[in-house]
Amino acid sequence: MDVSAAVWHPPPPTLTLDGDEVHVWRAALDLAPAPLERLRQLLAPDEQARAARFHFARDRDRFVAARGLLRVLLGGYLGTAPQRLRFGYGPYGKPTLADGDDGLHFNVSHAAGLALYAVTRRRAVGVDLEAIRPGVVDEPIAERFFSPGEVAALRALPAARQAQAFFDCWTRKEAFVKARGEGLSLPLDQFDVSLAPSEPARLLRTQWDPAEAVRWSLCALHPGPGYAAALAVEGRRWRLRCWHGPPPQDL
Repeated sequence: MDVSAAVWHPPPPTLTLDGDEVHVWRAALDLAPAPLERLRQLLAPDEQARAARFHFARDRDRFVAARGLLRVLLGGYLGTAPQRLRFGYGPYGKPTLADGDDGLHFNVSHAAGLALYAVTRRRAVGVDLEAIRPGVVDEPIAERFFSPGEVAALRALPAARQAQAFFDCWTRKEAFVKARGEGLSLPLDQFDVSLAPSEPARLLRTQWDPAEAVRWSLCALHPGPGYAAALAVEGRRWRLRCWHGPPPQDL
């Protein structure tokens, strides 16, 4: 695993994805009306119906932007018109390409006007993004959802560092759960991840299989001030590339 490239670069002129690469894209979701409308036209009827159910216009527009950009991105990798892509969903809601095109795997997370997209080939991948809310650490959320070891490690930190550590832990756990495609059926307290500021992101152990930790890689991402994010990837031999901005196609 090579995470030395975990810095954000402008998008490449063409989208190519080698079998040992994992690409992560960072994109803003608060778009001007014209590009937003072009993305809206790419959505399937069920996606447009989901967008219409949002009560607030800002949430509706961000959903449209997130799904439209996903279509543009995947269409670029596949050489397919974005509006022709068809999505399926796993038992716990994880989206997939309905036709399994070219072994492409992807995952999406968005928060507070920012989105992350993770794309790779023939290996499971999950990404999670959260806006850091310092007050959360004072609530008993960690005690409810984290493992006893994680709670002890979190509360042993100086108070000023606990908010960042909490969200580092949360995003690493969510990215792993999303990569496995099991949603909330996999309790968060059944496995441990690293969270101390001095430690790299790692899956430390799981309660159901001692060998599980060696089958997965975790990577901390740094999408910008006020955010925490993490990437979970099946396997160890892969290279990370991080891109900022929409894909190179015109919106």
